[in-house]
Amino acid sequence: MGKAIAISNQKGGVGKTTSTVNLAASLAALEKKVLLIDFDPQANATSSLGIKIDSETKTIYNLIENDCEVNDCIKNTNLKYFDIIPSHIDLVGIEIESIDLIEREYLLKNTISPLLEIYEYILIDCPPSLGLLTINALTASNSVIIPIQCEYLALEGLGKLLNTIKSIQKLHNENLQIEGILLTMYDIRLNLSNQVKKEVKIHFNEMVFKTIVHRNVKLGEATSFGKSIIDYDVSSKGANNYLNLARELISKN
Repeated sequence: MGKAIAISNQKGGVGKTTSTVNLAASLAALEKKVLLIDFDPQANATSSLGIKIDSETKTIYNLIENDCEVNDCIKNTNLKYFDIIPSHIDLVGIEIESIDLIEREYLLKNTISPLLEIYEYILIDCPPSLGLLTINALTASNSVIIPIQCEYLALEGLGKLLNTIKSIQKLHNENLQIEGILLTMYDIRLNLSNQVKKEVKIHFNEMVFKTIVHRNVKLGEATSFGKSIIDYDVSSKGANNYLNLARELISKN
């Protein structure tokens, strides 16, 4: 049985999609069978991997709407062991379309449960909000990774996310755990980065991943070329960070 992990933070610009894409690619590089579900209507994870969406492409929206079979939605990436179910702006309509459904928090869980028999890891890239889509992702997951950037106001809003996680545990998914807090965009030269790292570790201690993702220009370049960092420059510091994160995740599990 595989493990579903949501990558979530309602703040934008924390490296959430970058971390989802490159952690998935790193797990695949370590020969773990991985499925990335792009559950953000902005579809940034989809475009980050060079997946082109047209009128014929089936996405996670079509799957939830029962417009297609799961195999019609799964796309291969350039890496062996790494697949993706892409997203589309239509996904934003789920919140309105499901308003009268009794168990609308379980739409994603009911859809992807059979895939846990096929993949060792399913990573879910959540939208930067705490709406129905994120609630669905957390309800469908075994655990959640919370990326936090090493910048000013890094902890702002984190309490609200942790309260949402507690509510999900109470109402929809008692087995949901926090996999870890991931520090991103770390610059060892900046006092601010070091202060944020220290503060997060004081507050959350063992919940913080040992691996820290450093600020690295190659990560941004890889995205612009529609590639993961493993595909783009496996020798870069960014690739090394995410490979170490993948190893840490595997060892924890």
